[in-house]
Amino acid sequence: MSCLTAVILISAHLGTGWKTVLFGGLFEGTLLTVTPALCQPFMRKITGGDTVAMGHTGNIGYAISGLMGKLFGNPKKTTEDLKIPKSLGFLRDSTVSITLLMSIVYIILAIIAGPHFVETKLSSGTNYIVYALTQAGTFAARFVVVLQGVRMILAEIIPAFQGIATKLVPNSKPALDVPIIFPYAPNAVLLGFFVSFIVGTLSMLLMVILKTTVIIPGVVGHFFCGAAAGIYGNSTGGRRGAVIGSAVNGLLISWLPLLILPVLGNLKMAASTFADTDYLIPGILLGKLGQAGPTAIICGILAFVVIIFALSFYLNSRDKRRKAMSSEKN
Repeated sequence: MSCLTAVILISAHLGTGWKTVLFGGLFEGTLLTVTPALCQPFMRKITGGDTVAMGHTGNIGYAISGLMGKLFGNPKKTTEDLKIPKSLGFLRDSTVSITLLMSIVYIILAIIAGPHFVETKLSSGTNYIVYALTQAGTFAARFVVVLQGVRMILAEIIPAFQGIATKLVPNSKPALDVPIIFPYAPNAVLLGFFVSFIVGTLSMLLMVILKTTVIIPGVVGHFFCGAAAGIYGNSTGGRRGAVIGSAVNGLLISWLPLLILPVLGNLKMAASTFADTDYLIPGILLGKLGQAGPTAIICGILAFVVIIFALSFYLNSRDKRRKAMSSEKN
């Protein structure tokens, strides 16, 4: 996020001095406090509590996914209630499921790339199918490490955070990285990734047909963001919500990069862009302000900060009034 903000502010001719540092810090600090708040109503449903928040660069997409699930889904039929035949009971183990799914993905990619390219450029002579299977197993192993780390973080960081939550910033919550929600809905993780990656692949093919800039779907990006979108959609809309939410998120991270490319200044010459929704949507808005000049982008950032502070003050005052009225009734 710091990189994106700096690129846009420098492209808007704020220079590399104190103005970019000050106004970039104000924008980023405010944004990264607001986006976890957008996700918090859905986090309560996912975790069954209110002790931890989502701190990831896909938060806007996750909130949209949760909203899509609420509007179009059916929360009574969740992904975790899927009936799996006894003969396929081993698929309930998320490690096995991810290994098999990633094996399919990597084998397809290896076949598309071709044995010559894989064996000469990537695998140092190892058979291209064997190399694909090895990569799938490595991906799954790293996923297991992440999940184990998540359990350790949840067990240790939340109690450690209580001093801040009770003394310095009352009622505050730690916003942690996206894998913290994976253990709550393993089936939604797989479904969300699969749907998001398919949407990204189809979008890429459509871009080729339309002769636009082609955004290549990243397996890791679609895995983490698609999986989380599936979990958020499932929390409010069950299986249908998981599919719709992850599909919408897949569309956002596939097509919005086309809109952010023009505001990235000289960075667009490197044939690279940003993917997650918290880069794209705020980045596009900030970039459009930057195209209007340094004064416009500074005023826009200041207005954003002031609006968030005013809204926060209003919501806190409202909550205090409600608590006071509730205590009076009791």
